[in-house]
Amino acid sequence: MKIIVEKSTLKGEVEIPASKSHTIRAVSIGLLADGTSEIINPLESFDTTSCMNAARALGASIEWSENLLIEGTGGKLKVAEDIIDVGNSGTTMNVMVGVASLLDGWSVFTGDDQTRSRPMQPLINSLNELGAKAFSTRENGLPPVVVRGVLKGGKTTIECKSSQYLTSLLISCPLAEKDTEIDVPLLNEKPYVEMTMRWLDKQKIKYEHKDMKNFYIKGGQKYKAFQERIPSDFSSATFFLCAAAILDADITLIGLDMNDSQGDKAIVKMLEEMGAKVEIATNKIRIKRGNLIGREFDLNATPDALPALAVVGCFAKGTTKLLNVPQARLKETDRIKVMCEELTKMGANIKELPDGLIISESKLKPAELDGHYDHRIVMALAIAGMAVDGKTTVDTVESVSITFPNFVELMQHLGAKISTEEAF
Repeated sequence: MKIIVEKSTLKGEVEIPASKSHTIRAVSIGLLADGTSEIINPLESFDTTSCMNAARALGASIEWSENLLIEGTGGKLKVAEDIIDVGNSGTTMNVMVGVASLLDGWSVFTGDDQTRSRPMQPLINSLNELGAKAFSTRENGLPPVVVRGVLKGGKTTIECKSSQYLTSLLISCPLAEKDTEIDVPLLNEKPYVEMTMRWLDKQKIKYEHKDMKNFYIKGGQKYKAFQERIPSDFSSATFFLCAAAILDADITLIGLDMNDSQGDKAIVKMLEEMGAKVEIATNKIRIKRGNLIGREFDLNATPDALPALAVVGCFAKGTTKLLNVPQARLKETDRIKVMCEELTKMGANIKELPDGLIISESKLKPAELDGHYDHRIVMALAIAGMAVDGKTTVDTVESVSITFPNFVELMQHLGAKISTEEAF
């Protein structure tokens, strides 16, 4: 399918869907907990469904009533009856491989084409060092991955080009037989680890860390059943925030908590620094277009913001630099390369760096664009199309359902000229 967009004006209020990252952590801990956990306002998307299916395969009982109810295993996981397919969810792949290392039995994990191209060797190495057995079936450090426990604990060193490796160990190691020490000489995307630590803190898990470079985790611990509400997703809100910054817009986004641990909340301050007009209240953010000026941003902690901010850079006076985010090349696509290619089709003055992008103010034109089956690329290119005269199309819109199934519907609610149709 493809999205068709035309120049738009956005007005009104919209409630942003729940956080994918929080939902996956909640489901994973609910799987390991003793008793029935209640997750209020979880995200229902392809990625979170993949996580729930993996949790079911490993022994959890999950049902939807008004909220999501998970009857956990108390750490007594079961061997899955079949290969566990996580689809497009790289977070689920990394976290659940770690969880399965607690199980005395073989587990096999695979995913779609994009997931099978995402490196996992650092996590595989650490699981082996901590007493489990894990390997890549193709011996190339990529999924499919096979793992068997039982994770015993001990000491490991891991370079985390993806924060998901460390999140996986932090969730699983409290249930290891012995204490675990993790040295982390490289850590990208620190806010996502801080989010994981918030969940551990709520569970009263005993651990210590030194500047997030060395972690000590007590073994033999347990997770307990919980009731938690999932906040709205700043990663999803990014596309509405950036759209408002470049369009004739005055919108209010409901459900966003600036006190939450999500790293992508930094996008609000970035846009404000560029000149967007922002008002922050309790659980809501109002944003209007301003006179945008190019700025330089370190996106190491917020790699998912790169596609949308690259679009904003085209409408800001001067030059915008998005730097120190090499891990953006390891997402569903090489987002640095792809955004450079697709915005160039629209006439952008944009340059690709090894670790980011340099964007100068540009007069964009409508174009036929390739979304590369990457949800964040599709949504970023859609808001670019809303800011130019004429009709822009973006294909592979079906990928948006990975994290934001009602993106088009919510944009239409605000007045966007956006629709979908079958691609032939």
